[in-house]
Amino acid sequence: MPTPLDHEFVRAVAGAADRLAAPLAADPGEEPAGVTHRALARRVKTLVAAYRSTDSALHGSEQAVTAAATHLRALRAAQTPTGLFAGGDNVQSPPDSAFTVNDVCDAHVLAAGAGPELHDVTAALAEIAGAARGSLLTGGVHTPNHRWELSAALARLHRSFPDDRLLDRAEAWLAEGVDIDAEGLYSERSANYAAHVSNPSLLLLAEVLGRADLLDAVERNLATTLDLIRPDGTVETVHSRRQDQNHPFPLAPYLPHYRLLAIRTGRGDFGRAARLAAAGGIDEPDLLAQTLLTPDLCRVLPAPAVETLPRDRYLTTARLAARASATAHTVVYGGSDVPAHRRIRSGLACNPTFLRLFAGDAVLDAVRLSRGFFDLGPFRAADMHRLADHRYRLSETLTAAYYQPLPPDRRRDDGVYRLVDDGRFSAAMAFPDRPRDEVSHTTRVEVDLREDGADLRIDISGPRVPWALELTFRPGGVPEGAVPIGDGRWCLTTAMTYRVGHDEIRVEAAVEAGEPLAGPDRSDVLRYDPGQDWTVVGGTDATTGNRVCIGGLGPHTLTLALRARRPAPVV
Repeated sequence: MPTPLDHEFVRAVAGAADRLAAPLAADPGEEPAGVTHRALARRVKTLVAAYRSTDSALHGSEQAVTAAATHLRALRAAQTPTGLFAGGDNVQSPPDSAFTVNDVCDAHVLAAGAGPELHDVTAALAEIAGAARGSLLTGGVHTPNHRWELSAALARLHRSFPDDRLLDRAEAWLAEGVDIDAEGLYSERSANYAAHVSNPSLLLLAEVLGRADLLDAVERNLATTLDLIRPDGTVETVHSRRQDQNHPFPLAPYLPHYRLLAIRTGRGDFGRAARLAAAGGIDEPDLLAQTLLTPDLCRVLPAPAVETLPRDRYLTTARLAARASATAHTVVYGGSDVPAHRRIRSGLACNPTFLRLFAGDAVLDAVRLSRGFFDLGPFRAADMHRLADHRYRLSETLTAAYYQPLPPDRRRDDGVYRLVDDGRFSAAMAFPDRPRDEVSHTTRVEVDLREDGADLRIDISGPRVPWALELTFRPGGVPEGAVPIGDGRWCLTTAMTYRVGHDEIRVEAAVEAGEPLAGPDRSDVLRYDPGQDWTVVGGTDATTGNRVCIGGLGPHTLTLALRARRPAPVV
């Protein structure tokens, strides 16, 4: 017997679509101004879905059809002679245009099956898709996920307008191999691009091409993401190589993927994630079109699996560990790309946060350690080793050099030498040709994850330089026991408690070796330094929130105890 429909879910997705479509249909002839080509296509898709859905207030609405036609004229006008779309930072971009064509093709499938009332809309969609086909067939990309978005557009074009060349091109991209590692993370390690690009594209390609291996890749990614879901309903992003590495990412965009695979596989853990993704309400207008194109989404979810606590996961490829219990959720991270590449760069994992701790409403968003060593920036672990079940060691050694005179056979009479980057700065000094006097600085952090938090042992060795450990707490509480030093910052010398409602995080610090810690009068030491890669262009990656600082002049060995305290659950 087929699984019954989830009518509450269907009504919710129709309501989300109506919130976007109804105002557009209310004035269907109004020309859209300042709307991107991607937004235009998404509006058309949503209007057509609302027209077709019996659960939408716009079911069978002539005004919805007129509004769709109005937006299609604007979308066609945004196409260049190449068939690609104008607008955005990427000039006539095949992958950016593929996002739009994917929605155009989905809207075409919905419109083509809707009867004669949508004949003109169907024809306009076909014209736009046809104009873009040639450029998408030959166009290139510049990020890993673009390959799958572009391939999905080629597969959708073939679905509506069969052409073996389209499938051959999609297969050529796929022949490179899906960029998913042994832990189930895509190479960009980004929740944003997994949820919005890679997973939906691979699901579509699996369906059109009959590729079970692509479906398996999505299932592996979703399974790994389960261990990255944080207590606040977001997905961990500290290890990402894209823009979301510095921002929380909501679980909601994962809803259709967890829901679909939960229904098709019966996985209760995916069912639990789907329910959690929808817990804050359904606001995504595109979900209605997805339910019409993939009716399985409308089925009732399997019973949710019971979450087993405590739960541990160590992702060796990203060098990220997480431990979750009823009291605390702690993340340790040592997978930055910066130590290997010696630069801050788009496409690299650059976030210097190495620990987070969630204790209900009390949240320690970031623990970072900056050092005043040749302005090379904060601690980013070059290595992370698992010492025992819940113990990890992060380490990094920085090296800078003073350069000696050039050997006689390397000198030039004109004094003009190669402009070279030595990993710290650039100068016309022919650095590789010179003898070097190296200076090194090593930081080691050992973390013992506990059910109620973590114990840290921080060892800073090398020259006597200032360092500052910054603990950034999410706004909502006050650091009790720390001394305010202005600008949303506090100084911690021994112990403090950060309390929000009945939830709290206790911090206790002690020096094992080295000078006494800096007091609140040492604001020159108690500050986060992002390093010259940021400051040379007037930027920063500093956090905001309630920042508690511990600092001093190294070498130092410091211990830090982080303890979450929450009321006992009511039984």
